[in-house]
Amino acid sequence: MADFQNMATGSSYQALLVLSFGGPNGPDDVIPFLENVLRGRNVPRERMLQVAEHYQHFGGKSPINEQNLALIDALRTDFDQHGLSHLPIYFGNRNWHPLLPDTLAQMAKDGITRALCLTTSSFSSYSGCRQYRENIAAAQDQLGPSAPAIDKLRVWYNHPHFIEAMAARVQESLANLDENQRADAHLVFTAHSIPTSMAEGCDYEKQLRESCRLVAEAVGNHPHVLVYQSRSGPPTQPWLEPDVCDYIRERASQGQRQPLVVVPIGFVSDHMEILFDLDEEAASLCQELGIPMQRASSVGTHPRFVEMVRLLVEERFSPEPVRLSVGIYPPNHDQCPDTCCPAARRPMGRPPVATVTEP
Repeated sequence: MADFQNMATGSSYQALLVLSFGGPNGPDDVIPFLENVLRGRNVPRERMLQVAEHYQHFGGKSPINEQNLALIDALRTDFDQHGLSHLPIYFGNRNWHPLLPDTLAQMAKDGITRALCLTTSSFSSYSGCRQYRENIAAAQDQLGPSAPAIDKLRVWYNHPHFIEAMAARVQESLANLDENQRADAHLVFTAHSIPTSMAEGCDYEKQLRESCRLVAEAVGNHPHVLVYQSRSGPPTQPWLEPDVCDYIRERASQGQRQPLVVVPIGFVSDHMEILFDLDEEAASLCQELGIPMQRASSVGTHPRFVEMVRLLVEERFSPEPVRLSVGIYPPNHDQCPDTCCPAARRPMGRPPVATVTEP
């Protein structure tokens, strides 16, 4: 097995792990999957059952696993074409099969002792970053001394290839509007809401606003706004707002009915939250209010996004890496400090909060 040597640190990497949230593969998986998600979390059961109905509305199957496999296939092709053909790619999930402990066990069986990890989350938060690192540590503890060491790739919210891929998706949607509508279009960027107390301890909002600014600039500076979706906490707990549908209603109440291009910038693939919250709820609301709406695709397997992942991997092998970024902030750190992205604060004795749905 080939080792790819990081000349700066002396470490070697033998694989890439793609680590994601997971989703049910059929109706019988929905409740067990959501119970995995909610274990030890402060989310009302009524909310779990509500989310379960979202999955059942689409036949009880989330597209997230197949979308991750498509991304892995695209990465494999790109790696083969750029000198990384001997770097195997593994797939593991936080909440459903293939579960992360099982994937690490297979990696250990295959002789992998050190690997890089891509998590399918573009922005820094507890649910999108630190919790994945905790998942890795727990799976390593479960496996014991044979568990491979895992180094997470840096957050890419301001990587030029991510911005280019996202801008291309927006341009595709703008092209679906007629010329007059295109000129008046407003960009509505969406991301998964998180508790405000969680947001206060991380750079989630700052990073999102910078990505939105960069993408809007790249497509011609259409008016844009950042809104949120998919909140899952109790009504008494403040979460980031405004909700996408509340924002649309507010615009309509003010007589604003310019075309909207809804851009799920906070999501890597078109999974359940996009299909239900945007393609069903937001689209139906816009139709009811007489507001033209296009929904941009997520980055998915866009060639520039796939290339970005390879470049992030190659950074970790170089003694003098080229760490690409655009905008006003430098590239994010490779190694997260211990204080990075804490969980949401909660009343004494209450369990921690995390998102119920796919990030």
